[in-house]
Amino acid sequence: MATKSVVNEAHEIQLAIDLVNLGARLQLLESETSLSRERLLKIYKELKGVSPPKGMLPFSTDWFITWQPNIHSSLFMNIHKYLQKHAGVTGIETVVKAYRLYLEQVPVSVNEEPVLSLTRAWTLVRFFDGKMLTFAKCNKCGGQFVAHRLDLHDHYACGLCHVPSRAGKTKKHREMELSLALVA
Repeated sequence: MATKSVVNEAHEIQLAIDLVNLGARLQLLESETSLSRERLLKIYKELKGVSPPKGMLPFSTDWFITWQPNIHSSLFMNIHKYLQKHAGVTGIETVVKAYRLYLEQVPVSVNEEPVLSLTRAWTLVRFFDGKMLTFAKCNKCGGQFVAHRLDLHDHYACGLCHVPSRAGKTKKHREMELSLALVA
């Protein structure tokens, strides 16, 4: 009979608390901790005051390639890569530390969510580990950006150097322009 370590269990609970506070979905918690589903549900409900959202996790590499998500995903993955190489952290701890550093670089308003959620960041790392995504070097700025592994990257231009014509034309932006037009 294997004995349970109180210290290991406390570490797992603290990890679950950190992940929930950063916005992790239940599937991520189940995958990265050894705590039971019931225990994770209790932790989630205690911290958030509601049951965790239901539904499948995102599973498309295409989301990370579109203009704005690509910039945020690339920033996160470059931080993640740096931490793995120079800070000596591994696994989910690298994702948590990289995500916290990403949030420091991309401030969001009180009522807004960051473009890249923790669950998407975790999924992105899994896509890199599964060799579905890779880095492509921009020919203009030299930055490393998230790209499909099998795409041709010879003349790659990032979304910052080659901004799409519709970039930034979100619904929120259009509503703001309309409200300004009505005031004028």
